[in-house]
Amino acid sequence: MKIEKDQILQALSKVQDPLTGRDIVSTGRIRSLDVEDTLVKCTLLYTENLSQQQKSSLHFACISAVEQNFPGAQMHVHLETQLRQGDQPRSILPQVREIIAVGSGKGGVGKSTVSVNLALALKEQGLRVGILDADLYGPSIPKMLGLEGMRPKIKDVHGKAKIVPLEAFGMPVISMGFIVDADQAVVLRGPRLAGILKQFLQDCLWPDLDILIIDLPPGTGDIQLTLVQTVPLTGAVLVTTPQQVAVADAIKAMNMFRLPSIDVPILGVVENMSWFTPAELPENRYYLFGQGAGKQLAEMGEAELLGQIPIIQSVMEGGENGVPAVVNQETDGREVERWMSLGRSLMKQVEIRNATKDPTRIVGIKS
Repeated sequence: MKIEKDQILQALSKVQDPLTGRDIVSTGRIRSLDVEDTLVKCTLLYTENLSQQQKSSLHFACISAVEQNFPGAQMHVHLETQLRQGDQPRSILPQVREIIAVGSGKGGVGKSTVSVNLALALKEQGLRVGILDADLYGPSIPKMLGLEGMRPKIKDVHGKAKIVPLEAFGMPVISMGFIVDADQAVVLRGPRLAGILKQFLQDCLWPDLDILIIDLPPGTGDIQLTLVQTVPLTGAVLVTTPQQVAVADAIKAMNMFRLPSIDVPILGVVENMSWFTPAELPENRYYLFGQGAGKQLAEMGEAELLGQIPIIQSVMEGGENGVPAVVNQETDGREVERWMSLGRSLMKQVEIRNATKDPTRIVGIKS
């Protein structure tokens, strides 16, 4: 019986990649494949070292997949590790095209609200979007997306436990809020925080995504540093309120990303709570928190003011009820369009960033 390469590839498409949880064909792990009568030779390429258990499980899975379909075949599998020089392969999250962090200088500016509605606006525009809630001390994403009290499933991939993200409105989501109870205090020090964030990045079965939105905690602490040391960010979005005093806090978060040792591009600034318009007076704007901080922060960071979001009751209610404003049928169309415009502005800046700057490198910070 003659064995065709296409038949072997179809059989190997059932074998899971131990790093991503996807199959080894679609992830491009097969470097070479030769078929001579019943002898099949396959070389798998990895750009980081696998554990011995991962290697053994992968080797056995490949042989088993071929022999089940072709009982007389002899399958030889070679695993090759090739660390590329002068380039940093995306060995973590290779299936994610852009990784965007949403941060702020302090809490209470509506950063998570912006993260959720921005992510949903991008999804409504046809992009494949996921959300990673990196605010481990105060995870609010589960409530905002109506996922409170739910727990993620665990899947075995070549002997290693992987987390399956939950899903909300067609988006995969992971959060510390899925691990602990809503009223349980999270008491963790730096190394443990770093370990959990790395698990959310490395041990979570993220599907193919165009955008992964990472909702950061406020400030410039361990989680932010762990993030830039683990994955190469496309860029960061900063959220602020309109007060001049807000700039003093927000600029610190911005300057952390702009440090030469970190060098993460600032994609833009979102000014939240920009003004208040009563429903009965739709043409009136009351600037309760002053004006100008968003524009000023953007200019200081040589970035764009992506948009201004007013104080809107439906946005607050959406976060409380688990149906965000962008996907809530009762939200005024003009307000939905603000979020859609914000998403378009962000993607324009992503395109400019990718066309004019080198890919961001994973940060190596010396103590």
